[in-house]
Amino acid sequence: MAHPKILAFILAGGKGERLFPLTVDRSKPAVPFGGRYRIVDFVLSNFINSDIFSIYLLIQYKSQSLIEHVRKNWVLSPVISNHFVALVPPQMRMGPEWFQGTADAVFQNINLIKNHKPELVAIFGADHIYRMDIRQMVDFHLSSDAVATVAAIPVPINEASSFGVIRADKKGKISGFDEKPDKPKHMAGRPDHALASMGNYIFNTDTLLEALSLAQKNKEHDFGKHILPNLVASDKLFAYDFSTNVIPSIKGYEEVGYWRDVGTIKAYFNAHRDMLGSRPKLEIENYQWPIHPSYSNNASVRILNGEIVNSHIAEGSVIKNARIVDSFIRRGVTIEDDVLIENSIIMDNTVIKKGVKIKDAIIDKWNVIKKDKRIGFNEKDDRFNIHIDESGLRVMPRGKRG
Repeated sequence: MAHPKILAFILAGGKGERLFPLTVDRSKPAVPFGGRYRIVDFVLSNFINSDIFSIYLLIQYKSQSLIEHVRKNWVLSPVISNHFVALVPPQMRMGPEWFQGTADAVFQNINLIKNHKPELVAIFGADHIYRMDIRQMVDFHLSSDAVATVAAIPVPINEASSFGVIRADKKGKISGFDEKPDKPKHMAGRPDHALASMGNYIFNTDTLLEALSLAQKNKEHDFGKHILPNLVASDKLFAYDFSTNVIPSIKGYEEVGYWRDVGTIKAYFNAHRDMLGSRPKLEIENYQWPIHPSYSNNASVRILNGEIVNSHIAEGSVIKNARIVDSFIRRGVTIEDDVLIENSIIMDNTVIKKGVKIKDAIIDKWNVIKKDKRIGFNEKDDRFNIHIDESGLRVMPRGKRG
């Protein structure tokens, strides 16, 4: 199927308050993930792998870390003018306010749509972990003769109250939305599942421009609460079932339609665990659909002695003599003698001194954990030295850069 000209807006301004303290100094999309990535790398990789190269990243809160990451790692072709990842802060065209909601963020940049003259506009969030061939959603949008299409994922009916639930027929035509309903409606033909919005949309450009202008007049600022419900009456609003999306080279043991909202410390931590083991739910190695990591000039890992079990170790790390189990060690970490790290995430350029024992913890960048320190073993001791999330996980905020 021939594809129309597409312009992408990625909404990357989220505060990520539930990821505190990882978001003290950075926005949620800039939070490191896995051994070599940031959360935003997943959606950007999905667009690039889908051959959609005109991308505006709308930023807002605590954006410096994200700006530096994109500037260093997401420079597309300087020769081809429509191949770019451009960072756009609030333009404040309507006054001194920052973005008032998802729709307002796009409305404030409506001039970019008019300048590029795309046939379709893709509007996606920046804070989920998943792989998606966006072109398949575009094909569905075109074949359905839709004016707007919402990416949706089936979720168990007993979990659906945490989502915006879509009511749609078997062909995906949407008849209504229920925001976090107490008694969610099941999917057509699947009584044990409901259809939840992923917060990713494709619009016909003329439909989007009209909807944004009307919403601005009515002081309505959100896609999920305002723009999309207003389009239901058009009879051309559709839901795309993400579980039907096919990615090349997906392994048989991976979870079909893997998608995680990593908006809490527990969800963020559990998504890391989904990449561990010989049969992970999310296999990060996929050469036909890569998640593009940030650039590194670190040397290879050096392991002098120790035992490493079911863990990811990134470039530049030096392990002198340690036992590392079910953990992620990011770039440039130094681990000294007689160290135990279990079920934990150790972020870039951290130094773990001799005799340290860590379990069930996230240690942010640039920390130095002093000799013989214990983290995750005694709640009373930890409470005075480290943030304890409601899940029980210990989280140490980012340290000072050396």
